[in-house]
Amino acid sequence: MGGGFAGVSVATNLERLLRPEEAAISLINQENYWVYQPLLPEVISGLIGLTDVVCPIRQLCPRTNLVMREVEKIDLANKVVTVSPGFRPRLLEIPFDYLVIALGSISNFSATPGMVEHVKPFRTLADAVDLRNHLIHALDEAEIETDAELRRKLLTFVVAGGGFSGVEVVAELHDFVDKVRQNFPGLRNEKGRFVLVHAGDRILPEMSESLALFAHKMLVKRGIEIQLKDRLIGATSEKALFKSGMEIPTKTIVSSVPSSIPLVLEKLNCEKDGGRLKVNANLELVGHEGCVWALGDCASITTISGKRTPPTAQHATREAKTVSKNIGAAMHGGPMSPFAFEGLGKLGSLGHYSAVAEILGVRISGFPAWLLWRAIYLAKLPSLRQKVRIALDWFFVLLFPPDFVQMRVTRDAGIARQHLEAGETIFFQGDLGDNVYVIQSGECDVLRETEGNQQRHIATLGPGDYFGEMALLNDVTRNATVRARTKMDVLMVSKKDFEALKSSIPAFREVFTRLAQDRSSKTA
Repeated sequence: MGGGFAGVSVATNLERLLRPEEAAISLINQENYWVYQPLLPEVISGLIGLTDVVCPIRQLCPRTNLVMREVEKIDLANKVVTVSPGFRPRLLEIPFDYLVIALGSISNFSATPGMVEHVKPFRTLADAVDLRNHLIHALDEAEIETDAELRRKLLTFVVAGGGFSGVEVVAELHDFVDKVRQNFPGLRNEKGRFVLVHAGDRILPEMSESLALFAHKMLVKRGIEIQLKDRLIGATSEKALFKSGMEIPTKTIVSSVPSSIPLVLEKLNCEKDGGRLKVNANLELVGHEGCVWALGDCASITTISGKRTPPTAQHATREAKTVSKNIGAAMHGGPMSPFAFEGLGKLGSLGHYSAVAEILGVRISGFPAWLLWRAIYLAKLPSLRQKVRIALDWFFVLLFPPDFVQMRVTRDAGIARQHLEAGETIFFQGDLGDNVYVIQSGECDVLRETEGNQQRHIATLGPGDYFGEMALLNDVTRNATVRARTKMDVLMVSKKDFEALKSSIPAFREVFTRLAQDRSSKTA
């Protein structure tokens, strides 16, 4: 489970270790691509094309069966993983003999007021695209804005978190705005304000103190404000709020912290350590040794020397090798191998042809570190196609300024329309409840299956009627089949939006609860 560095590396290693007749390998991931995470910040500034940092999982793992679904439930006792529905609202259960949990971590803003609504996370390719679009939109609006206060907010960018991700994001934001503002006549004499806030006493706590100090000085020299020993505690549409009491008026707040394991893992009945899944030295899930392994950001891993492993790609890929060997050992009866990798070094980009690096104890900073950073990351790309495309991206950016095209991504609306012809089925009995339907025109029949696969007619519904709410209210599967009697046009309210309305508006909840009770009594 999981299509990041850890999950994909396990699948590729297992393909090499096990013959096709020995094992069937499945990988569950919501996307069909793997992302080269270290280069994701450069997507924001347009230094790298969107598709150049991704590679299809089916190309990396040709023997692996890719299941493009979300993990809904993990039943360790019965060895079954349940994944979300596809086009038809039916859950899919996948049995396993050996399970690898590599679902990573997620941004968790739920405990902080205003964060979910007004702070942009930075973890996925979708986050990078969304942030880039927002950034360009802010510049477009700032150019034509006559209100000086609002203009300053549009040109103020706050990044929370001074680790590798936060530093690289604020550096790319600064470089991008500095380069493209020359294309906005109204902004040529304007300078953006960039603020990096970190809870610790220095940025880049993963690096040595001297390199962290170098990075701090480089960023400040470029005009980036760094606020230490402080953290983001809230946000509104107009400002960022900090623990120190400081308030920064802004329309752009970015954060990669705090993080937590996905909800499906929080619900998992197993031992946890510091909010992560607890594993032993062989990366086996404690209490489920021999059949379940966990690795990557979602696992609490300590090497045999006693050091806690950081959430980096180099550790994830080495963890994957250990897990793959141990799965082979479990199948063939060999000895297990403990995880012993201590790390080769650390690299961090500061933008503007500068970086910091610590390789095998050797510390490098500035332009030489930047060249080393690019050389190492280019070498570690999994395919020749990616290497060539990213090398060309880096070459062309030396000759031409970055593009600033805003790509609007259409999001699914909470309320959608659907047209049906006579005889078409809207949903089947036994399907999961995913929408509530309101009939705009036409008629439909409600049918219930009885013994012997016979269908009994329950009701005929027409314009103004609504249906499908009973499965959502009671969190059960559909108890009837609904089929169009004539041509129909319906409005569909998604489960997520229906739940939001039900929890926020008591009258809304009462109406549908009463309707469900009436229908239950009539069809009992």
